[in-house]
Order: sequence, then structure tokens, then C-alpha cells
Amino acid sequence: MATDYKIKIENVVASTQIGENIDLNKIAREVKDAEYKPKQFPGLVLRIKEPKAAALVFRSGKVVCTGSKSVEDARRAVKQVVKIIGSFGIPVYEDPEVKVQNIVASADLGVDLNLNAIAIGLGLENIEYEPEQFPGLVYRLRDPRVVVLIFGSGKMVVTGGKNPEDARRAVEKIAEELTALGLM
Repeated sequence: MATDYKIKIENVVASTQIGENIDLNKIAREVKDAEYKPKQFPGLVLRIKEPKAAALVFRSGKVVCTGSKSVEDARRAVKQVVKIIGSFGIPVYEDPEVKVQNIVASADLGVDLNLNAIAIGLGLENIEYEPEQFPGLVYRLRDPRVVVLIFGSGKMVVTGGKNPEDARRAVEKIAEELTALGLM
């Protein structure tokens, strides 16, 4: 069932290894946008302007890139980090493998939903719904393996996916389930 629900990637979190024994103090001195407070957090924060992202760089050479709006932007941001750090004579891997850890997407079914009816209809074993604690319903899907927050407004947040297709599949699956139950 093809749908035209508005699905938008809000954040891609990716990780990689760009080298070993990275001199974070040197980077902090050389890069004006770098933020390094080792007493508070062991990583250096490097803000990338294009594509917009933030990279957490650790002494071990591990990098976690967050804030990208696409997998391709996350890869481009890592390339920027490698270029910046390499420009100070710090040995880095030329083309590190970038692994997506999590994709957060938002979606809108375009209809108001009765979350009480949905909690009962979808079965309580995969659902958490405590409206006095949190206004959304938490639905854990097995395939794709994601967690979806569903709100009464018909808006959803899909998290835990490893590729953009996971979010699309989750939204379509939920829309089909809700339609089949007569709840949408």
C-alpha cells in the first residue's frame, strides 16, 4: 500500500573510527568552533556548518556524528571532520566506514487518533500507554525493529531505525493496522 504520509528525517546518528590516539587538546586550540571540556565530557564537540551536524570526537579516534538530516549528510560531515583533523597533521584514516546507529523521523497520518482504542486494538504486549505520564502511545515494532511514538494528533516519531526505509515501512505498517481496525 503506497502512502503519501509526510515522513521527514529529523536526525541521523552515525559512528566511525577516524584514527587512533587523537590529540583533542591540539584540535581544541586550533579550531575556533571546537568545544572541549574533559572534566565534564571526554569528547571534543566539533560543529560542522555544511552539512549541519555535530561530531563528538574521542581520543580513541571514535567519532559519533549527530544532527544530520540524511545518511548522506552524516557521511559528508564525517568527511569534513577527517579533513579538519587531518589538516593539523594528525594522522587520520582517509575513508572511514560510517555506520548508522539510529535514525529519528517524524510522520503525520493527517487524522486525529483515539489512543485508548489503539492501545486495545494493537494489543497491550507491544504497547505502552499511560496518558497521565506521557501524552503519546509507545509502540514497539518487531519488523522493522523500531519504536514509534503515536500522538492523538496523528503525528508520530519513529526512532531506532538503521535506514530511512525503516521509518517508511513502520508508518505504512501502522497505517495499515489502524485502517484494518477501523481506527483511522
